[in-house]
Amino acid sequence: MITKNIIVRAFIVLINLTSISLFSQKATKPLNILLITADDLGYEAVNSFGRSIPDLTPNMVEFAKEGVQFTEAHTITPICVPSRAIMATGLYGVSSGMMGFIHMKKRVPTTMQVFQDNGYLTGILGKVDHSTPDPNFNWDFSKDFEDLGSGRSPQKYAEYTIEFLNRCKLEERPFYLMINSHDPHRIFHNPDGKKLEGAEEPSRLFSVDDVEIPGYLPKTDRVKLELSHYYNSVRRFDDTFGAVIEAFKNSGLYENTLIVVLSDNGSAFPFAKANCYVASTKTPFYVHYPRHMRKGLVDTEHMISEVDIFPTFLDATGIKIKNKLDGRSILPLLEGGKQRDRDFVIGEIDYKISGKATPIRSYGTKRFRYIFNPWAPTGYRYYNNNEGQINKDIEANHPEYIEYVNFFRHRVLEEFYDVQADPDGSNNLIGDPSFQKEIKKYRKALKKWMKSKNDPVFRMLKNIDKPEKMGEYIQSNFPSKMSLMTKEDQSKEIERRRRASARGLER
Repeated sequence: MITKNIIVRAFIVLINLTSISLFSQKATKPLNILLITADDLGYEAVNSFGRSIPDLTPNMVEFAKEGVQFTEAHTITPICVPSRAIMATGLYGVSSGMMGFIHMKKRVPTTMQVFQDNGYLTGILGKVDHSTPDPNFNWDFSKDFEDLGSGRSPQKYAEYTIEFLNRCKLEERPFYLMINSHDPHRIFHNPDGKKLEGAEEPSRLFSVDDVEIPGYLPKTDRVKLELSHYYNSVRRFDDTFGAVIEAFKNSGLYENTLIVVLSDNGSAFPFAKANCYVASTKTPFYVHYPRHMRKGLVDTEHMISEVDIFPTFLDATGIKIKNKLDGRSILPLLEGGKQRDRDFVIGEIDYKISGKATPIRSYGTKRFRYIFNPWAPTGYRYYNNNEGQINKDIEANHPEYIEYVNFFRHRVLEEFYDVQADPDGSNNLIGDPSFQKEIKKYRKALKKWMKSKNDPVFRMLKNIDKPEKMGEYIQSNFPSKMSLMTKEDQSKEIERRRRASARGLER
């Protein structure tokens, strides 16, 4: 005879089993992925690095307290398109062929394609062309420059984030979402100047009196003015970031989402973006990983880079691919663990947005940085779209800084910096007798890496004693950028330039 106690006990067991089942379902629910990027945000502008003016990035500071911060995170190729391709592929540019504003030489797995193939809803806000290395990929949800107030409207970013998350809930699907602000890219926010269509006012404005000039820039009034406008745009990025994070928290999906935040390269000033100095490659890098992380952890030991992002996402979600990647998962570091061979980062420049190829390579540790400029002996004058009016102002009004401009334009074949004593790269030690042992060691390490990746610049470094040959080597290994594109890609590039020119800026 079944007693009342037996029935009660059986009911309790059933409740417990149901609870365990529900907990198991919740625990094994697919992890969502959110990648947030700033556009040209120098690490020195972020408050948590301790080198910035107060109250510039309050939302990023609060986010860092909730997650994990890496103080030695770097981009590999500090130019928008190739940098974002590395994030998407887990491959160096020399491995994927994405060595500038060109598409990959071969089809390799990309983050968005892999996640879409595994049932994830894929979405992107901003920088769509620049962040999609495979032109044949179609995002499930996509909003770009014009939809987002010229990529500078925190409100629009929040609204479309909410729309995307609601769709994910409705379809009951995990997601991969990439949110790319167009801040603080030039054109900076000038309160007295022309406003980009739909761009919002930052929550705080900065004046020249607020400016802190980093050591890699000359101390002129023009620099102060441009920096004040840059800080306005930095603050607006922080506004966008805060609005997006708030939308996630309100959605109920925040605690099941792995979030990575970084910049695609350094600030849009001379000797930062589109170069291989510390100010070029070093980036703020924050991670929120609700399942496994030490809240408030600041990792100052390990050197990581954007090439590690894709493998980290794969590791966190348990998705497998056959292809070998250049990067490694950083998940063990999020709990305070250790990883070997995290003591150096590579820098790589090939094709910029316009002009001839100017190959640059660097090998950097927390102690020193070696830079190889094979284009320097060719007589080519270096230009890019991140100078603003700074160099022109120097040439017209500041003869005391003319050597600054000359070095920027021409460089030398090799550079070597003591990063601890001189993080801004003011004193080139390449000819200093007391550092020759270290220089030889770093040159050898870079050469070894280049050889392992079949880097076309390896031949140039191998023949460093023949500077007169560098132009010939570059010409044979770096044909015109357009010649590397398919006809379809050439048409897209021409159209991209037309749109950018019509807006008065190169994105």
